[in-house]
Amino acid sequence: MQHSRRKFLKQAGLGVSAAFLSPYLFSCEPGKTGSGPFHNLGIQLFSLRDLLAEDPTKTLEMVGKIGYRHVETFGVDAAAGSYWNLPIAELKKVLADNGLKTHSGHYDMSKYLSRTQNDKENIEKYIEIAHELGQSYIVAPVTPMDDLNNLKVEDYQYAAEQLNKAGEMAKKAGIKVGYHNHFWEFRSFGNGTKGLDILLAFTEPDLVDFELDLFWIEKAGYTPQSYFEKYPGRFTMWHIKDMDKQFTKPVVGEEYDKAGFMDIIKEIKYTEVGTGAIDFINIANYADKSGLKYAFVEQDDIYIPNKFESIKKSYDYVQKFLAK
Repeated sequence: MQHSRRKFLKQAGLGVSAAFLSPYLFSCEPGKTGSGPFHNLGIQLFSLRDLLAEDPTKTLEMVGKIGYRHVETFGVDAAAGSYWNLPIAELKKVLADNGLKTHSGHYDMSKYLSRTQNDKENIEKYIEIAHELGQSYIVAPVTPMDDLNNLKVEDYQYAAEQLNKAGEMAKKAGIKVGYHNHFWEFRSFGNGTKGLDILLAFTEPDLVDFELDLFWIEKAGYTPQSYFEKYPGRFTMWHIKDMDKQFTKPVVGEEYDKAGFMDIIKEIKYTEVGTGAIDFINIANYADKSGLKYAFVEQDDIYIPNKFESIKKSYDYVQKFLAK
């Protein structure tokens, strides 16, 4: 799939080099002056994964030109100590050269969080990499993916214990562990308790924070505000991701809780921040209540040909309407 997308970009003449020549993008202006998380906006680099695979240096240069202040990493090759074939030291230099920092990274912990896997990921190595990059957070981006439709209370309790253990290890390096949600953590168990509630209840606040994906909680049929009220201070990171107005039907509930993953994906479509169905202006009023420190634009799939144009639209919306 990634290969076919890269092939399309090249055929359309809209790879990294072509995007640099776009007059639209040369009109980039710096964001508003301020110290808040919306002024100092970040981006989850998964949004640009195809372009990073093609040319990580030019891609990060463009991210900085648009006005983003920091990036959230993904996809580390822990054994090689590199991202997108860039050694950690070189990545640090590229970020610094473009006025970018990295406060958080997504690190695969799916085996580490699984009750059934004995071959766990190397959390100590993740901590080492995060420390070298100057990151404050190591985020588990997903639950164990083996059998999402049969996750039990015990699975979430085990995952919470593992997050606490990772948090203890990370604390020695001045780093905190985080957890990022999707939709299935909002499926209800017999007593109405949800997976995310279990993770919140069984993790230690001084060891584990949460990164709320605003798209996924709304796609599950719940509001971010309700969780900020129920668990104040626990959501120090947000993924600001918008929902296509034609695809607002929740994918949690009797109709979907045992459905195949591919059937659910048919009900999901993303769009640039501010052009979709999510009321970010209201949600932003809860930033203090949530404990927000870092906000990241993310769009899992970008449908317009020029991905830089897409992330600039999202950036511009946040600067205009959320960065007060």
